[in-house]
Amino acid sequence: MAKNKEGDAVEAPKPDGAAEKTTPKEKKPREPKAKEGGKEKGPNKEKTSPTAPPGEKPVSDATPSTGDGAAAPAAATGSSAPPTSTKKKGRRPGIAPHRGKKLRNQMKNHEQKLSKEGIVPLKRAITLLKQMKRAKFDETIEVHMSLGVDITQSDQIVRGTVSLPNGIGKSVRVLVFCQGDNVARAKEAGADFAGADEIIEKIQKEGWTEFDVALATQDLMGKVSRLGKVLGPRGLMPTPKAGTVITGDVASSVRDFKAGKVEYRTDKGGNVHAGVGKMSFDEDKLVQNVTAFVEQIRAAKPAGVKGNYVKSITVSATMSPGIPVTM
Repeated sequence: MAKNKEGDAVEAPKPDGAAEKTTPKEKKPREPKAKEGGKEKGPNKEKTSPTAPPGEKPVSDATPSTGDGAAAPAAATGSSAPPTSTKKKGRRPGIAPHRGKKLRNQMKNHEQKLSKEGIVPLKRAITLLKQMKRAKFDETIEVHMSLGVDITQSDQIVRGTVSLPNGIGKSVRVLVFCQGDNVARAKEAGADFAGADEIIEKIQKEGWTEFDVALATQDLMGKVSRLGKVLGPRGLMPTPKAGTVITGDVASSVRDFKAGKVEYRTDKGGNVHAGVGKMSFDEDKLVQNVTAFVEQIRAAKPAGVKGNYVKSITVSATMSPGIPVTM
């Protein structure tokens, strides 16, 4: 420590370049840690958004607000979560629904039994179908025939109608396009709908198709042909090949279709299908219906078919496997 002339102590001057000494800063006392469950935990460092005044919705810090007060959309980030699909899960096309264990075992037993039986006579096949019945409703008995026809040739398409001796066990709604006295005759024979211009107009404007069979007299085919776009895709268009164009008595044609006249036509694979009765029918009645249908298909053999015409005949029910038969 240096002294001046009066003898007072003064601080000696510091040399150039020497660093000034600073007084040490006072240390802040540490905040006490909160104890929870016997363990010490530090203060909560998470930032909380300020509480909104009553009557207003809180605005998140992550969503910047725009000038008009509306929240701006959040910026897209690379790690965004995948969008959740709201489509309900259901049956996918081409995939059969899941079968329970009980049903799988039952179907397996039926297949093993039928494989042992092989090709059986028609009456035996009907008996087996009745034994395998498992549905609560009255199932339809169906006939499926594989034909050796070339569907690319128009003269080999098998098409027509057949009247089954015991009906099909189903109420058929018949529409007849006719005029004059034929309207009353058709309704007396059991037709559900009969008429001309008013019905044609209703189908054109409203697309009305609440009927199963459409018949038409020859004199009205010029007007009915306008309905081809509506009736054609549904298989309801009257045609001479299907026997739905009436050339004779109107009443007899209506009775045939009401009693159980079945229409058939080969599909893209050269097969013919038809329902020939119900499971509640007696075995003899079902045998008669199937026999009548098969004989009609055999009689309708095209002239250009060479080789085996009827390849196979199979009978089945709505909820039962097919059984090959020999006739």
